[in-house]
Amino acid sequence: MRAMIQTLRVLLIAISLTALLGAAAQAQGIKRIGDFSDWSAFQFSEDGNPACYMSSEPTKATGDYKKRGDVFAIVTHRPAEKRIGEVSIIAGYAYQKDSKVAVAIGKQGFELFTQDDGAWALDAATDKKLVQAMKKGNRMVVKGTSTRGTLTTDTYSLKGFTKAYRAIGKACGL
Repeated sequence: MRAMIQTLRVLLIAISLTALLGAAAQAQGIKRIGDFSDWSAFQFSEDGNPACYMSSEPTKATGDYKKRGDVFAIVTHRPAEKRIGEVSIIAGYAYQKDSKVAVAIGKQGFELFTQDDGAWALDAATDKKLVQAMKKGNRMVVKGTSTRGTLTTDTYSLKGFTKAYRAIGKACGL
């Protein structure tokens, strides 16, 4: 689990670098596959193996906070590890210890576990259900609580999700 968290932090930094440095970030191993409405797709190498991810920022973020870091929804493929469609949320703050994150897509609800500033599904089956809901949905609402007790609600557009998901699948040979 710690390796996954560390990898996601590296990805978050890579996402930020890609956004800030554009072509310079490609020289560091991140290749932008493309932009698909509200989602962007990327490919990179991890321990010599291809890996791919897609990400989006919220279209709306609410909560009683003064400052917050970068916020992303991310879906990652790591074929060499047989990890496909892993969904994660980066909150831009540390989540309250032992708290859960509620994700709503249409009438479907999901619960993610938290650690530090990230949230994940408990297992691959939940990731698969979450990805299927994201493919069919229009928006995703994510609610979490910071270590200071602040409830945040982030709304993500799912426009372009399916095309971005197909692009990372193709780039990772799935």
